[in-house]
Amino acid sequence: MPRWLPRAMVLALALIAVFQFGSWAFHQLTGLLINVLIAFFLALAVEPAVSWMAARGVRRGFGTFLVFVGVLVVGAGFVTLLGSMLAEQIIKIVEDFPQYLDSVINWINTHFHTELRRVDIQENLLRSDWLRNYVQNSATGVLDVSAQVLGGLFRLLTIALFSFYFAADGPRLRRTICSVLPPARQAEVLRAWEIAVNKTGGYLYSRGLMALISGLAHYVLLEFLDVPYAPVLAVWVGVVSQFIPTIGTYLAGALPMLIAFTVAPWYAVWVLVFVVVYQQFENYVLQPKLTARTVDIHPAVAFGSVVAGTALLGAVGALIAIPAVATLQAFLGAYVKRYDVTDDPRVLGHRGSGGTSAFGRRVRGLWAQRRPEDDGAGPAAGVAGAGAAGSGAAGAAGPGEGGAAGAS
Repeated sequence: MPRWLPRAMVLALALIAVFQFGSWAFHQLTGLLINVLIAFFLALAVEPAVSWMAARGVRRGFGTFLVFVGVLVVGAGFVTLLGSMLAEQIIKIVEDFPQYLDSVINWINTHFHTELRRVDIQENLLRSDWLRNYVQNSATGVLDVSAQVLGGLFRLLTIALFSFYFAADGPRLRRTICSVLPPARQAEVLRAWEIAVNKTGGYLYSRGLMALISGLAHYVLLEFLDVPYAPVLAVWVGVVSQFIPTIGTYLAGALPMLIAFTVAPWYAVWVLVFVVVYQQFENYVLQPKLTARTVDIHPAVAFGSVVAGTALLGAVGALIAIPAVATLQAFLGAYVKRYDVTDDPRVLGHRGSGGTSAFGRRVRGLWAQRRPEDDGAGPAAGVAGAGAAGSGAAGAAGPGEGGAAGAS
């Protein structure tokens, strides 16, 4: 046995063990890594506000605390308003449920000639096995729901803590990273960090401004239609339509349409028309102007990045996909060399004016090179044509010869 073989076997086994342990540890820490990634992007989002306050003499820790308190107050107010509206709507639905049930029973009795009664339906429902099984499953699922709620609160606290430290100790974190890199790499890392801060912060701030404009526009419509809970519904439309990618517009417009339908069916149609029209105005007029300097990426690229982020990280990937792609695009644009584009008409999107296309030139060439037999007159036509050409040539030469003779 060669001397190197035992060492190679031990080294291979050690590498396999390290790989297995690393794979196991990565799968165990996936949740923590996702939380850290979310916290990092949140820190990038609040970095401009924190730096603005730090430049005016406010300590970074205190400035970060003020920003987080403001975000917490806004989020708590939104959840409180939405929760109160939903609670009142649920109470109203429960109180009016007997009337809805009576109207449905009357409609069924009228059209199907039945004799249903609300009392019989309620008794059958209370004595049904389905209701008993549903209550038992709900009672056993209370602990699961409580565990999920506690887990969500712990995850939210973890993200807030990491993002606070990333934002408050941003300069120290950058110095720590740059201390292990050569000077050339340090400049590239700092440039990438600055681009990420600008793109992420610009994305969130532009979305916040569009959410404000959208909320005000929908508030005016809902107040004009006298739809209840117009302020809360306007806030709902503004936040959901801007901060939930791809399907946020449809989720945002569904709730106001449902509430408007309870007032009058035609009001729901008016809300639907306004949502569609405003969405087109936002996509083609408002959004290009507000995001031209922040996240100027193509709509197809944005949609593809959202789909890819959702496939990789779920809802978290959908939220951070657009600023991440905008950062990558800006970083590559700073280092990729670009050249002047030729003035070829094909680059401009048309075939050119006054010229013949390649297909037209090819057809004309084939027509010029066709055989005489293709004309339908046969070989005689070609001979006749040649004779005519010859006689024409002789006639043309005759006067010249006569003139020459007269001159001599």
